[in-house]
Amino acid sequence: MKNNRSISFGEAIREGLLQASEIDPSVLHFAEGVEDPSAVFGTLKDIGKVIGQNRMIEMPVSENALTGVAIGAALSGKRPVISFHRVEFAMLALEQIANNAAKFHYVSNGKHNVPLVMRLIIGRGWGQGPEHSQSLETIFAYFPGLKVVMPARPMDAKGMIIAAVEDKNPVLFIEHRWSHYAVGDVPQNYFSTGITGPERIKTGDAITVVATSYMTLEALRVADALERVGINIELFDLRVLRPLSLEAIVKSVKKTGKLLTIDTGFRTYGIGAEIVSSVIERSFEFLKTAPIRLGLPDHPTPSSASLIKNYYVDSIKILEKISQVVDIAPSVLEQLKKSIVNERKNIPIDVPDPFFKGPF
Repeated sequence: MKNNRSISFGEAIREGLLQASEIDPSVLHFAEGVEDPSAVFGTLKDIGKVIGQNRMIEMPVSENALTGVAIGAALSGKRPVISFHRVEFAMLALEQIANNAAKFHYVSNGKHNVPLVMRLIIGRGWGQGPEHSQSLETIFAYFPGLKVVMPARPMDAKGMIIAAVEDKNPVLFIEHRWSHYAVGDVPQNYFSTGITGPERIKTGDAITVVATSYMTLEALRVADALERVGINIELFDLRVLRPLSLEAIVKSVKKTGKLLTIDTGFRTYGIGAEIVSSVIERSFEFLKTAPIRLGLPDHPTPSSASLIKNYYVDSIKILEKISQVVDIAPSVLEQLKKSIVNERKNIPIDVPDPFFKGPF
């Protein structure tokens, strides 16, 4: 693969879906607003012009019915891709997802597959508040029979969406809306990275840090800042919540003796709790300090910018938690905080970057 250009996460999703649809004529796209002007935040834009409008299926505002139709299409030999504009909308289809899509392969003794991709998009900012900006990945990761992926970077966005389309059974592909603006090198050619994880993106011995989705980008900002003062953390992008593979993380904790998990969603009952408990089971004697978990507090997402400021995990909170178990001189810590704050000083608290077009 040749990395000959940089594109955004959102553009990588579109390119992966387009290429998968061109290669396999059984791929269909279901959505509410499948080809409206925004085309699911641009990720489906003009795909119908290339593969044919008959494969772009507009659905009524009935997520349970939409998902049932898509499951039926998958059982009939098609490869449907459902795009939910928000994670919360998939909650209306939870019975179809958990009791039908996830179980058909098992209850048919392997005779039937459900090659279905469900894209769930996490919102944040712009006052979307309690019902349109939740990160509910652990609900779906609870069910055997589903694969649940949460890429953070453009390369994985393309490679994993293609892998999801190729998979023989249901995959929930969870995208953070703010990750859509992340830019990185992505090959133009068709490629699948497979549904495997986690990926070590920074090597070090100060502490093992495991992050999910957009929190990976926040943690990467901290890792880069710490590198500049000679502190190297081992940072993992979890990428795949189910099936959950922890061998590389356990090996890292045996080296560093310290663990920090960073959830995109709620701290309580979050994926971090599963990681910590599993790591303790396998490497308790290697731990030098108690593991630390970061995640959202136990109350609904606020709408106002003033309340949001203290609600979300950010680079400063990550740095402060690391400083509790890694020796950082107070003067250096303050210097690091200032440099991180300066990176976003001209960006409003409720938007991802200066190029954000909003409102969603």
